[in-house]
Order: sequence, then structure tokens, then C-alpha cells
Amino acid sequence: MSDIKTQLTEEIAEIEWKDLIPHAQRDAIIVVNESLSLIDVAVAMASDNVVLVQQWIGQSLIHKPSVDELSDWNSNPSQKFNTLIVQPFVLIGAV
Repeated sequence: MSDIKTQLTEEIAEIEWKDLIPHAQRDAIIVVNESLSLIDVAVAMASDNVVLVQQWIGQSLIHKPSVDELSDWNSNPSQKFNTLIVQPFVLIGAV
């Protein structure tokens, strides 16, 4: 598990919204609440920890972007996010 965590930690990137739009268009963005670690969510998803991921979804700690969020980000395309790819999804969190 620590190998996955180490690898994912090295893959975190800070990316502007304008570069994430294609991922949003294919419905692949998952927003991670700032109370969670982007790495912890990525590790749980990569290791198929369904129980934990469902718990976070149920608590609205991870979610697909809302229409309002997408509208806000589209009006500010230079807004930056920390991102991490866990195929087929792109996890995003606050910078």
C-alpha cells in the first residue's frame, strides 16, 4: 500500500481549470473536500476500497462537480487545483 501512496504522492500536479475542462466534459472529475487528503482518496480508489469511498460519497466529501461549481470554474479558467489521476477519474482538490 505504501508503494501506491508514494507513487501517487509523486504524481500530484497543480493544474488550471482550463486544462481540466476536457475531463469535465467526459464526466471524469471528482471533487475531493478539503477535509480529506487527496492522496488518501486516491489510494482508497486505486485499491478498490469500496466501503470507504461509498462512505465519503454518502457524507458528500467526494462528489461530481455541481452545475454551479462548473459555472464558477468556467468563469475563472485560471483557477488552480491540485489534481491526481486515478483512471478513469481525475481527482481535484483545493490548492
